[in-house]
Amino acid sequence: MTLFQLGLVVLNTLILVSGQFLWKAGMEKHSDAFTSVFSIVKLFFTPYIFTGLAMYGLATVLWLFILTKVPLSVAYPLQSSAYIIAVIGSFFIFGESITIWKIAGVCFIMLGVSMIGLSEMR
Repeated sequence: MTLFQLGLVVLNTLILVSGQFLWKAGMEKHSDAFTSVFSIVKLFFTPYIFTGLAMYGLATVLWLFILTKVPLSVAYPLQSSAYIIAVIGSFFIFGESITIWKIAGVCFIMLGVSMIGLSEMR
């Protein structure tokens, strides 16, 4: 895998995680959004949710391009770094707790992603 290909996967992952952060921020402002079908439809047009959806659309197009350049067996596991970014980002952005179990899980993910990355270098 080249540095360019790795950069594409990282960029895609960052876009996806950013979309999730936008959705979380949007839902914190609209926690009553699931009271009716109309409120759910209206939710899609709020700035945070709509922008998050647009980012997911962009990430999907980028992902399709990535799949033409990177083996799926490499790209998909590398994208699991989103879990790591989400745990750290949610701590700083939303004040969520980081427990020993989350740290252990993140370490296992990092180990697995590293093993996949190293196997491709050989």
